[in-house]
Amino acid sequence: MLRFVLRRLIQMVFVVLVLSMLLFVWLRSLPGGPVSAILGERQTTERRLALEAALGLDQPLPVQYLKFMERAVQGEFGTSTKVLPGEDALVVFWSRLPATVELTLLALFIAITLAIPLGYIAARRVGSLSDTSAVIFSLIGVAVPVFFTAFLLKYFFAVEWQVLPVSGRQTTGLDATRVTGMFVLDGLLTREWDASWDALKHLILPALALATIPFSVIFRITRASVLDVLDEDYVRTAEAKGLTAKVIRGRHVLRNAMLPVVTTIGLQVGGLLAGAILTETVFSYRGIGDALAMSFREKDYAVLQVLILATAVIYVLVNLLVDIAYAVLDPRIRTR
Repeated sequence: MLRFVLRRLIQMVFVVLVLSMLLFVWLRSLPGGPVSAILGERQTTERRLALEAALGLDQPLPVQYLKFMERAVQGEFGTSTKVLPGEDALVVFWSRLPATVELTLLALFIAITLAIPLGYIAARRVGSLSDTSAVIFSLIGVAVPVFFTAFLLKYFFAVEWQVLPVSGRQTTGLDATRVTGMFVLDGLLTREWDASWDALKHLILPALALATIPFSVIFRITRASVLDVLDEDYVRTAEAKGLTAKVIRGRHVLRNAMLPVVTTIGLQVGGLLAGAILTETVFSYRGIGDALAMSFREKDYAVLQVLILATAVIYVLVNLLVDIAYAVLDPRIRTR
């Protein structure tokens, strides 16, 4: 098991290095570049040349990349010019991360809680009305863009029926203690129940919109995987032995059917982080997605590079955890 984890760690480092190279080249190919973004209307030839020299942009690309990685390892990505003017770019990332983590966890929880049971039921009752309805619903979830779903939820639940807040993370002016930056958890830790409930109400609509991305995929993978397992000889043998439905479901069907589902859940994290950009923008939810959209729109290169690189590292780490979970569920994976 240790050898398996070390092998995956080495692969992870290699992937992050390749991603950092792509990010480095992409940022320097954008129109205007970081110098124009920093100087803005104050740009002159003398100032431009001086700033390029200060940032090391007048040096060969390999030298620039090595210095970029050296600063990245030390957590030095520069200063924000638009998202939080004058603030360190890494501070912007850490300040926005809890909001996106909170949103992603709730969206993933909703998706898993609904998709796996529905996928199992649909597979057990294949061809029935419940199976057909669930499949159609999952297809709608895949076909409808997440921003359109977000607008629909916002219009009906926040504007038309006024049962949930329109935007934001918490009601403005609410006196709440900050501990982790995740407002629902902070309210629970400090026993400020009103603050926790208020934050949860603000979180429901964005999480529901974001959950449509992983729900459809996890449901379809679960259904297909359970159907495959139900046709296996060992399941029919267990039924012939007279084992109870609970034992067959837990020990033989779900345990083996969950292998591709676990992998799918890990891969959906990337989709959630991408969907968070649109969802957070629609609901004015101040997380990483909102900061990423703003930094790209306003050409805040310092924030842009730290957010993209950090998001990539998070995605790779999640996939490492998925690989480990897969190896625990299926020991044969460790030898590959």
